[in-house]
Amino acid sequence: MTMHNLPPSDLSYDAALAALEWLCELGADEAQGDGAVDCYALPDRLAKPEVVQAAPVMAEKPAAPVRVQAVPQVDHVGLAAQAAGQARSLADLHEALDAFETCELRKGARCTLRAEGPENARVLVIGDAPDREDERAGRPFTGAQGRMLDRMFGAIGLGREAPDRNAALFVAPVLPWRPPGQREPEAAEIAMMRPFLMRMVELVDPDIVVLMGNAACSAGIGKRGIIRLRGQWAEAFGKPAIAMYSPAQLLRQPEAKRDTWADLLSLRARLDG
Repeated sequence: MTMHNLPPSDLSYDAALAALEWLCELGADEAQGDGAVDCYALPDRLAKPEVVQAAPVMAEKPAAPVRVQAVPQVDHVGLAAQAAGQARSLADLHEALDAFETCELRKGARCTLRAEGPENARVLVIGDAPDREDERAGRPFTGAQGRMLDRMFGAIGLGREAPDRNAALFVAPVLPWRPPGQREPEAAEIAMMRPFLMRMVELVDPDIVVLMGNAACSAGIGKRGIIRLRGQWAEAFGKPAIAMYSPAQLLRQPEAKRDTWADLLSLRARLDG
């Protein structure tokens, strides 16, 4: 039952409530507005309420990518080649080495070891990196290793103090600074110092280069494995070169002296030939 004649709207709350209850008793079960509503119309025919479109949500602007400043790569070998190439004498080369702080070994070293011997020597020896005794003395190949080296080459008439060029021996460590803990030189350290060794060979201009030990072979011919390489002739720094055991290895393995004697005789024959 639908009631259209509603009580006036100026009734009090209690009067309005009483009127509503009276209408409900009369059977009114639905309130209607001023317009008629067809309760039997199909849902798809009913007027649909207007849908208010929400304002589109603006996507947040993506944050600009963070630019990471690339750390420039330092060409250590190139810097070494530039410094070594400017040396016009062995004294210049030593000063360039002493000022070359790009190598980390230089920063913790007590001194820069200078290669020694007559500058016109026919034989140039490149040996192991300095040990603690060398660093303490400020000279390469001191102590037991130095005495072993001097006896080895003295047996075939060569020495680092010989005044005659034909008997002179020029000796240099593969690195001018002692690696901490007396560890083996790293490949990067050997590669960094190679331009200085190259320039040293150019300035001395020996007839033969002797590579003593793995580090020296790595610098001279780019190979390691002294047991396999020893006694073999190759080319290092543009010169004929022979590989030998280092004095340190001969002190540890005296039985290797037989092979070293054969290598020394091969060197002597090459000089005489």
